[in-house]
Amino acid sequence: MPPFFPTLPAVQQEISFSSRVVASDQVMFRELDGEAVILNLNDDSYYGLDEVGTRLWQLLTTSQSLEDVCKAMLEEYDVPEDTLRRDIEEFVRQLLSRRMVELRDAG
Repeated sequence: MPPFFPTLPAVQQEISFSSRVVASDQVMFRELDGEAVILNLNDDSYYGLDEVGTRLWQLLTTSQSLEDVCKAMLEEYDVPEDTLRRDIEEFVRQLLSRRMVELRDAG
């Protein structure tokens, strides 16, 4: 999977799959026909997501943990688990670097 946001290096912090993702109140998400646009009010940028990216965002922002996100994606898509985990980590790092989400304890 190519970089989701290629213009800014991703945060290199440890990502725990027991954490949950919380979207910033400075982010707006709109879906249309299976694809989506995310507007980041922190820097007035916007990003288009394809069908898989849209589903990943939906799961990230509604699931209790990244582990739950991974399990749901594995049920919905034919992808090796190690590849999926790497892609989820990279996506979350890039979102963190743009202050679009934060990680919190799942409990």
